[in-house]
Amino acid sequence: MTELKEIVIENWILENENVRHNTSVFFQTFGQQLGTAPVVLVNHALTGNSNVIGEKGWWNDLIGKSKTIDTDYYTILAINIPGNGFDGNSENLINDYKEYTIRDVAKLFWKVVFQLNIESLFAVIGGSLGGAIAWEMTVIEPNLIKNVIPIATDWKATDWMIANVLVQDSILNNSSNPIHDARIHAMLIYRTPQSLKYKFKRKINSGNSLFEIENWLNHHGEKLESRFQLQAYKLMNHLLKTNDITRGRKEVETIIKEIKSNIHIISIDTDYFFVANEDRETYEKLKFLKENIQYHEINSIHGHDAFLIEYKQLNEILDNVFNITYINN
Repeated sequence: MTELKEIVIENWILENENVRHNTSVFFQTFGQQLGTAPVVLVNHALTGNSNVIGEKGWWNDLIGKSKTIDTDYYTILAINIPGNGFDGNSENLINDYKEYTIRDVAKLFWKVVFQLNIESLFAVIGGSLGGAIAWEMTVIEPNLIKNVIPIATDWKATDWMIANVLVQDSILNNSSNPIHDARIHAMLIYRTPQSLKYKFKRKINSGNSLFEIENWLNHHGEKLESRFQLQAYKLMNHLLKTNDITRGRKEVETIIKEIKSNIHIISIDTDYFFVANEDRETYEKLKFLKENIQYHEINSIHGHDAFLIEYKQLNEILDNVFNITYINN
């Protein structure tokens, strides 16, 4: 793992006009040294962090030496959402989590980018929560990102998303085993009935007489409990319902027309969390207003988690964006 670095943001003005002073933000860089190569910002998902490649790297199949996002050519920057606990310092956890929004995070990420003397970004890419932050970053600075790539996400929180955030928040605040219980509920949104049928086939474990699906869910609950903290989970979950690039702004059509970035929307046909139909509607509405917007769809039985599973399809979709041969021709 490359070194976790800290940067201090002197004034972070939240959307509610409160000001956070001297906020510590932790980040990592991979590949080429900052200032020597095009920069790709990778935004992490709800339980993710800045460790995108290497040991325990969560996107090793996409990013690395001679891979689609080639670390021999690009600088990879990954910033931790403050309060995600990846720095290991409990003092940096956020208790007043409902004070924050995705827009606040996006503004903070831009502050980090500018403080690192990065003038523009070749790409901003992220799945789920990370993709929603990518949408917001593009609206804030419509001229500074060449390619924005929101995966398995949306530019807004739907009623379905808001409902699921409420259920998760209720579990996190009322369960006697909150992280474990919230996680096993979330896994049923991240996967599909077809995915679970394919994986488990109603098998029973001979060791403990539980169905294998029960063992699998309990394993994921225990695994997250061992590495994630309650306040971090509450914050990341809450941020999802604050997703809306139009809040306090113009209608989405006007906003998108002002964005100079190439927009590559990538959905998953079976996603039960950020449903693909919402992204299809967005694309159909905007393709007549903006020439450089594209829609791609991953086909998978695995639902939302397919952006972490279906690497062959994802690599094929992204090849035209990151392949050095295409870029240089």
